Amino acid sequence: MYLPTIAELDAAAAIVYQAMPPTPQYSWPLLNQALGAEAWVKHENHTPLGAFKVRGGLVYMDALRRREPELRGVLAATRGNHGQSVAFAAQRHGLAAKIFVPFGNSIEKNAAMRSLGAELIEVGMDFQETREHATRVARDEGLHMVPSWHPDLVAGVATGWLELLRAQPDLDLVLVPIGQGSGICAAIAARQALGLKTKIVGVVSSHAPAYQLSLRAGKSIAAPVTTVVADGLACRQPDPASLDAILEFADDIVAVSDDEVAHAMRLYYRATHNLAEGAGAAALAAAMQLRASALVTGRKIGLPLTGGNVDAGLFRQILQGP
Repeated sequence: MYLPTIAELDAAAAIVYQAMPPTPQYSWPLLNQALGAEAWVKHENHTPLGAFKVRGGLVYMDALRRREPELRGVLAATRGNHGQSVAFAAQRHGLAAKIFVPFGNSIEKNAAMRSLGAELIEVGMDFQETREHATRVARDEGLHMVPSWHPDLVAGVATGWLELLRAQPDLDLVLVPIGQGSGICAAIAARQALGLKTKIVGVVSSHAPAYQLSLRAGKSIAAPVTTVVADGLACRQPDPASLDAILEFADDIVAVSDDEVAHAMRLYYRATHNLAEGAGAAALAAAMQLRASALVTGRKIGLPLTGGNVDAGLFRQILQGP
């Protein structure tokens, strides 16, 4: 993995800040009490799209427009937040956006992408099928496909990690949810650029364990996806580029169940009155799972609340849990 310099990450931040301010990080007393640790929540649910992905899309599209000034449109495959990011950035640059999602995708994320001017196309029974179809369309129609992982996406997402790690440079541990890997690679990039020793532990769904299995095996391992709550973690096949970085730099990967994620979503709401989607609550779910361990107990940890884009109906069901 190419690791950007601090100057390159600051340049990426300047692009991001043309569209949004830095997001806050807060330490919430009720969360600290539940965890037995000093936890700092990075509120990426406070971006203009309610998720961290917007940062990567802004940096990627800025570089793409400079490389290909005659470009007229882009496409992407997504479960939601990546597609919103692509549509948002494309709209800012006057580009058409065609977004592919699986059947049964989040109703509200789909609506958000359409509101940003994207043409939305439903195809495939899971993200992998959707991405494969979108790749064929891009090839057949000669369109530019925005990938789920790219160094420019990583540099953009890393600007949020720069904010957190500069504000709290003595964090012992950060827990990072893994979908296609841009988030954890961004955390790695920021940590390395700042020269910090913070441990980085990835978080996957136990109902989509491909990255955890791959880390254990030291090579790419596909796994079925059955998660209902954490759609942002619904990865069947690891991205080769992000997996290389994870194998080299990540300290570990833990898996959390849908029940643990649902509990974390309720805890975020009750302790902070912030809305967290499934993937957005995964880091807190992992911290709760590890709260009796030396990694968390008495430590200072970072928890990215990566997004709050959860359908109202699903969140209503989750809030009714214990």
